[in-house]
Order: sequence, then structure tokens, then C-alpha cells
Amino acid sequence: MATKRERRERLRQEREAAEHAAAASDKRRLYLGYAVAGVIVIAIVAGIVVAISSGGSGDDESTGDFPELAYIQPEIGAVPAEMDPDGREGVAPPPLEQGDLEAAAEAANCDLQLDLKDEGNTHFGDPDRVPDYKTNPPTSGDHYAGNESGSGALADGAYLNTPQVARSVHSLEHGRVEIQYSPDLSEEEQLEIKGVFEESPQGVIMFPNPDMPYEVAITAWTQLAGCETYEGLPTLDVLRTFRDIYRGQGPEFFPLSV
Repeated sequence: MATKRERRERLRQEREAAEHAAAASDKRRLYLGYAVAGVIVIAIVAGIVVAISSGGSGDDESTGDFPELAYIQPEIGAVPAEMDPDGREGVAPPPLEQGDLEAAAEAANCDLQLDLKDEGNTHFGDPDRVPDYKTNPPTSGDHYAGNESGSGALADGAYLNTPQVARSVHSLEHGRVEIQYSPDLSEEEQLEIKGVFEESPQGVIMFPNPDMPYEVAITAWTQLAGCETYEGLPTLDVLRTFRDIYRGQGPEFFPLSV
């Protein structure tokens, strides 16, 4: 029969073996992540090169009718060449204080417009066209569709400038939620909102909107929460609760991540 010392030594060896195996597994996952990231970067660069090459070919028939795209997220959306990604680091939001949407909206003095009338979803070919949407920001209605699958909607992400509204509405149809803020907000306030985006970015789009009657708004298909003023944590609670309820609820199903 093994002594206590021998049993302790055997347990120590088994523990060390398990730790080594776990460390090796973590390393393999890390390397796999690097490889996947590398493939994505290469694909993006290749897409940009193709777009630039096509733009300089002089083929008006292929470039004149459709806007230049920097990148297409297959089956999900596109990044128009004029859109600049928001690479700023957001401020991590504090713990959720109010998870009931109606109560959160009341605390933040936000206007909830839920289950609005569906204004239709007919596609058209001019990305600059702005239909007579019944809400501002819009929550449904006819919208732009490109010639390639996924090229009509705006791809998930945070941006520094305002997209064509006909693209943003198409994204709502795909089940996206869109966080919009006044560019007049301070840098600190914008980064607090960016922290909500970074907390859970799948299926979320964030951008400034100087033309809405709110300092902060969040939209989904036929759903809107508009906050006349930014109130810090109460407003962040509205954004996070709305996001978690209505993300992925558009009339067309598209994956929330790729």
C-alpha cells in the first residue's frame, strides 16, 4: 500500500500534468486566434486592393452605378469607402442598474416608441435616396440594396461619420440595433456610449447622427428609444436593455457574428 508521502507525490504529479496540458491547450487556441485574425486581415486588404484596382480601371459600366466599397461582410453588410471606423477605446460601463426597459426609459427621460407600424421594405438602387420615413431616426421602410449580396446594408461596427440612411435602415431589416448619438456630446460622453458598444458588439452599429431630435437614440426594426439628453448611467441602461431585447429581431434573419 502506498504511503501518504507517495500518494501526495502522485497527486502533485497529476496536478502538474493537468496544468501543463491546460497551458498547451490555451497556447494552441491563442495561435489559432492569431491565424484566424491573419486570414481576416489578408482578406480585407485583398478586398481593398480589388476595390482600388476596379475604381481605376476606367470601366464606367461597373463603377458608375454603385458606390465604392471598402469591404463587404458576406451576407451581412458593407463598409462604404467613405465610412471611417471608430477606433477609439470606450469606457467600460458600470454594472446595469435598471434592466426593465420602461423603467429605465422613465429614469433617463427617454421616449419609447415600440411596436411601430412597419413602413415596408422595398429595395431600391440609389443609396442617396431618403424616403419619407415616419420616425427620426427611422425604424423601417424602403431602403437601398446593392448589386452584391450583403452590399446594401451597413456592416456591424462603430463609425466616426454618419452613414446613408437608406443603408442603415437595411441593417435594421437584418436584425441590427443602431446606437446613434449627437456629435455635440463631449468626447467623454461619446466614449461612455462606445463602451456599451464594445461590451457586446455583435449585431450592433454605432455612429453619430446630427440630424435627429435626440442626444442619444437606439433603434431596431419598428422599435425606437430616443433620449433628449444624455444622463449617464440611466441612458446607458436604456441602451443595454433595448439592445438585449431587440437585437436579432428584424424581419430577415442574418447571423449576428461571422
